[in-house]
Amino acid sequence: MQIVFHCGTHGTDHDGMLKTLMHNRDWLSKSGVEIVSRNRHRGIFENALGSLRGGPATREMEEMMLDAILDSEATDRVICSQPAFMGMAARAVSPDGLFPVAPAKLAALANLFPSAEVEFFIGLKNPATLIPFCVEQSGESIETLLGTSSPHHLRWGPAIRRIRKALDGRRLVIWCHEDTPLIWPEIVRMIARMPGDVPLKAGLHILGEILEPDGIRFIRDEMEKQERVTISRRREIFSRALQQFARSEVIESTITLPGWTQELVDRMSADYDEDVAEIASLPGVEFISP
Repeated sequence: MQIVFHCGTHGTDHDGMLKTLMHNRDWLSKSGVEIVSRNRHRGIFENALGSLRGGPATREMEEMMLDAILDSEATDRVICSQPAFMGMAARAVSPDGLFPVAPAKLAALANLFPSAEVEFFIGLKNPATLIPFCVEQSGESIETLLGTSSPHHLRWGPAIRRIRKALDGRRLVIWCHEDTPLIWPEIVRMIARMPGDVPLKAGLHILGEILEPDGIRFIRDEMEKQERVTISRRREIFSRALQQFARSEVIESTITLPGWTQELVDRMSADYDEDVAEIASLPGVEFISP
């Protein structure tokens, strides 16, 4: 049994993964892959985590949870998706860094199914835009969440190193949310264990939220012209569509946190680029880049 936890991050996925997978449910079901909705596992995981306190579940507990969340007895790969796996938005930002509770939470999730192959998929987001989103979602002020710490302290490099250590060799796949429009099909296929020669339905879902309608038509017209669509060729077409048809109100962020200047945002973005380069080279991390 393989258990997949797709962990967001906050402000990135908006249930796009679940929606895309549901469009491909027929193939997934025939291939032993089952999508478990949030409503299906809500309460079950939480109760088990509360009783285990981070420790491993017994075989009997594993079987009880699987019986409760799965429809098919032929399932051998289970996919669960929600950003709260990393911790609630209010706990993503703290004086202790970015997502300080994530290592313990993800390790505890893995311990729900100690006999399974557990995999984690995480989409990173620039802290300069992630933090304002988490502040808004939490309903707290940035001063309340951060205390006297500097926003420069909130970096992905240390967070992922802690997560990687806590997962103790379990599969960890990472990408940048900012690259998602170009690599979405690869992310979906990797999570779903879907071969490249199987048609992917709703593969333009993410781009459909970003592009003007003419952009989607442009992509489909260009794809139809190709005798064989390679990953590099498809990404080239997607990139051209984004350059010509992207909706500025969707891709541009306005940051209004008190005291945040353009200089601060630029510095945080530069730190993010530095962290991403480090994370991509970490042993044990599978990094998806465009």
